[in-house]
This record gives sequence, C-alpha cells and structure tokens, in this order.
Amino acid sequence: VPGFWCAKYELTKRQWQAVMGTTPWSGNGYVLNNVDSSAVYVSWDDAKAFITALNSWTGQTFRLPAESEWEFACRAGTATRFYWGDDATYMTGDAYAWWTYTAWDVNEAYAHVVGQKLPNALGLYDMSGNAFEWCEDDWHADYTGAPTNGSAWVNQSPIADKVVRSSSWYTQGNLCRSASRTYYAKDVTSNLIGIRIARGQ
Repeated sequence: VPGFWCAKYELTKRQWQAVMGTTPWSGNGYVLNNVDSSAVYVSWDDAKAFITALNSWTGQTFRLPAESEWEFACRAGTATRFYWGDDATYMTGDAYAWWTYTAWDVNEAYAHVVGQKLPNALGLYDMSGNAFEWCEDDWHADYTGAPTNGSAWVNQSPIADKVVRSSSWYTQGNLCRSASRTYYAKDVTSNLIGIRIARGQ
C-alpha cells in the first residue's frame, strides 16, 4: 500500500457542523447528543460532499480511504482476528471497542465520543466498533481482480453499492474482525455509519 494518512479518529459531529453547517443526525434515534461523538446519519454521497467542501476550505486533498488502505490501517501490522489479538472469548476487545457488549448491551445504544477506548498500534482509535466507516470502493463480493497497488476499486457505476468497514456499537464479536466487510447503497443513512477521512497517494 503506498503511503497515506488516515485520520486518528472518526469524524465528529463538531467537525461536520464546522464544515457543512448541518446536523443530519438531529431528530433521529440512537444518537448521542455530544458534538465530539461520531457524525452519523451521513450517506456515502454526503461524505463525498463533506470532503469536497473540506478540500475547498483547506486547500488539501482529503478523501475517503480505499478499502485496502482501511484494512492496512486497522490491522496495524497484525495478522490476528482483531488488532488486539484473536480474542476467542470477546473479552479483551471491551477495552478497545464500542461494540454490542460495551454499548447496546449496557443501554448505551449510540456511537460514542471518539477516542475513549485503547488505540491500535498505529495510534488509531475506534477502528473496530463505534461506527461503520464508508470507503471509496464499489462493493465486490471477493477480491478477484482487485487493484494490487492499494487504490480504491471503483467501476464507475453510478448505482454501485459502497463498501463499509469497521463495525458498530451494535455489532457482535465475530463481525468486528479486522477483515469483516459489508456494503450499503450509497444514499443510505444510519445511526451505525460514520466517516474516517484519509489523505495521500
């Protein structure tokens, strides 16, 4: 994977409001009323609009991460099921992740304030749990034919579903693995989905 920068935290409501001046999560259920919690109820299209506005404002070239970049950043050099180890009993992860055991099951059913759990070895927080994160890529069921240079796999279909990685405050153990992946339509908004931005090659 070529060099790139990945945000230390998921994008917060405070950051979203500063750039967009909107609060798309307002009035929706299972949302924490705290500006330093993850910005949710933003679609892939919304995420792209945010990045366009941010780049115009800053003169930088922020973007969504490619799926391969996201997994590289999440794993942080590990080959275990989770970046904190294999965790067969799903107990160690409580210190690292807002997942169902530390959120939904204890009546904290929302994406939490970012950066409260332990980071991975690259110093990145909430790479598993808290909120799913949009990637640039179109959804493909497997990696056959995927780019080998770390770039996003995009077929330029205007209706393609988009990859989300990570997991959420509602997700159970096995589906929080570093390799776990799924997809949503690009116009879907949810209390489970947020953004982590990237920059670089």
